[in-house]
Amino acid sequence: MSMRTLPLLFLNLGGEMLYILDQRLRAQNIPGDKARKDEWTEVDRKRVMNDIISTMFNRKFMEELFKPQELYSKKALRTVYDRLAHASIMRLNQASMDKLYDLMTMAFKYQVLLCPRPKDVLLVTFNHLDAIKGLIQDSPAILHQVDETLRQLTGIYGGLSAGEFQLIRQTLLIFFQDLHIRVSIFLKDKVQNSNGRFVLPVSGPVPWGTEVPGLIRTFNSKGEEVKKTEFKHGGSYVAALKEGSLELYGDRVLKLGTNMYSVNRPVETHMSAASKNLASQTQESIVPNPLAKEELNLLARLIGGMGIQKPSGPEPGFRLNLFTTDEEEEQAALTRPEELSYEVINIQATQDQQTNQELARIMGEFEITDQSRRSASKGDDLLAMMDEL
Repeated sequence: MSMRTLPLLFLNLGGEMLYILDQRLRAQNIPGDKARKDEWTEVDRKRVMNDIISTMFNRKFMEELFKPQELYSKKALRTVYDRLAHASIMRLNQASMDKLYDLMTMAFKYQVLLCPRPKDVLLVTFNHLDAIKGLIQDSPAILHQVDETLRQLTGIYGGLSAGEFQLIRQTLLIFFQDLHIRVSIFLKDKVQNSNGRFVLPVSGPVPWGTEVPGLIRTFNSKGEEVKKTEFKHGGSYVAALKEGSLELYGDRVLKLGTNMYSVNRPVETHMSAASKNLASQTQESIVPNPLAKEELNLLARLIGGMGIQKPSGPEPGFRLNLFTTDEEEEQAALTRPEELSYEVINIQATQDQQTNQELARIMGEFEITDQSRRSASKGDDLLAMMDEL
């Protein structure tokens, strides 16, 4: 397991979350002079994006994130995204957050699987951050935060060896193992099968620094080439034209990690039968985990560095439902396997009073109180959002 995987996982999943939220908020935009108090405007969209991105790239948070450390469990990492998604005036309940998280994880899993070479996961990360910068063009201070993170990525990961990147990629794939949630956008593009598994292409550019397959060279004991043999590889490959740049404003070349929601088309998620069977067969162990105490300590520091600001004044947070109706959302919550739901982090650990008090204090600051139906009306037009995702 690589100790350098967490920043790449967090930033890429965060980028996918922002893509989804931005696309849906844009679809609901009402001109400011025509909008009622309970309707979305462009100002609302920008505020949500600015609040979440500012929190995501908070300096103290990035300092904790970039420290060498093991990956968190899926439930612990999900908690971080839950807090991040609620860093603004937007509110999601568990079922909507589950669906949002499914979209995020399957999109990044697809990108990791298709990376031509392990190092390209860094280019995927840069593509996400480049796109995030496009969402906050009018906010120089937040742009500076993202640019600083890009510089950190270059400084830390730019000099890693191919072997170290291979370990990072392997760690990511282990994290995504057994996740086979079907996404309509992938199914329609025929890059995902009905069982939720992805289809790997046999065409396109080969990894930078390699040759198109189809030729076998034979050498003698002196290192001299003595024979060439051609074979049919069955694919349609081309040589890579150039290597992607890690410069601040460079050409990444690779398209993985760019915004697939920039073209408005519906996206739905479905739990595959394999995932349901796996969830019913594998219960999370109740045996105390010797690493859980350390994870609790790290999670407390990581969330504590987020610096989430609660909405001030009388303005309440408004609810965002990612399903067509409230009934559909409730049904999704009921039918989702308990093992794949992330409402509670159950960490068995010995008591550490100071750490637990700190985590309790942090979580207390994140507490979200239920709003009245009237105060939650802003954004109710987004009830149709999820099936259009």
